[in-house]
Amino acid sequence: MTPSRSLAPTIYLIAFIAGGVLMGFEMLGSRYLFPYFGGGIGTWASLISTVLCALAVGYFSGSAIVARRPSQRAIGAAIMIAACWLALVPAAADAVMQRILDHIGDGPAATLSASTALLLVPLSLLGTFSPIAVSLLTRSANEAGRVAGLVYGVSTMGNVAGTLLTTFVLIPSIGSRNITYVFAVTLAACAALLLMTPARRPIEV
Repeated sequence: MTPSRSLAPTIYLIAFIAGGVLMGFEMLGSRYLFPYFGGGIGTWASLISTVLCALAVGYFSGSAIVARRPSQRAIGAAIMIAACWLALVPAAADAVMQRILDHIGDGPAATLSASTALLLVPLSLLGTFSPIAVSLLTRSANEAGRVAGLVYGVSTMGNVAGTLLTTFVLIPSIGSRNITYVFAVTLAACAALLLMTPARRPIEV
């Protein structure tokens, strides 16, 4: 069964929002790590590396789901789990960061461990979105390249918007922990929208 045309705007909208949250949370990661590990180049290298690894894990996992049973409910479930993870971060982050500092120190291994604990799971889950979305929106082999370009392009626009909005508007106005809750609620709303939509599968090509 092909996805309904009405599903496409929803998927593109969520691609933009999820892309914004993904990069916004990377920026927040620096705020969570700063009191314990500083804000130097080592911390940023750890954050960026973790984000890239998380995206790779998400893309590989998403492609595996595509090979089995892709549906908007699959990405809805992944986004909902990511939302739940983010909702736990403000209460748990300080204890996790302090434990890493106490047991590993403040060197590269510590900043990588802290970045991994904070970012790897939710961003890997968000990374599954794009491969599955491309599969859902593709109705023929000839459309694959165009759809992939649109999905990743919209998501990248969301990355830019999330980076700038988080850095220049949200952090100065409401603080890192409140932003994390906003991100969690936003992702939960996106997930609910996908989970409430009747499941559809892409056409075989």
